[in-house]
Amino acid sequence: QVQLVESGGGLVQAGGSLRLSCVMSGSWFSLNTMAWYRQAPGKQRELVASITRAGDLYYPYSVKGRFTISRDNAKNMVYLQMNSLKPEDTSVYYCNAINGIYPWGPGTQVTVSY
Repeated sequence: QVQLVESGGGLVQAGGSLRLSCVMSGSWFSLNTMAWYRQAPGKQRELVASITRAGDLYYPYSVKGRFTISRDNAKNMVYLQMNSLKPEDTSVYYCNAINGIYPWGPGTQVTVSY
């Protein structure tokens, strides 16, 4: 069974940076488009970045130019470099294949203070 484990969250001041990591168990990692999502209290989970197995990238307008997704297929890892963080980026961040097809991991909390 596929398991996803996120790490790297924390408390940071506005304008700061964090790098999130996610490891996926199982042998299907390299075949998947991987993505990062976030969910704030009382809000729906939203996509913040995706990367295809060919390396094509997608970012919504809210994070474009500030967040960078990358992957290491040899390690079954996906990363999210977050720069110029804003208080509205405060959320629990999750990784998954696109469309969230695998069981969700615990996520990692990112809190951005003013």
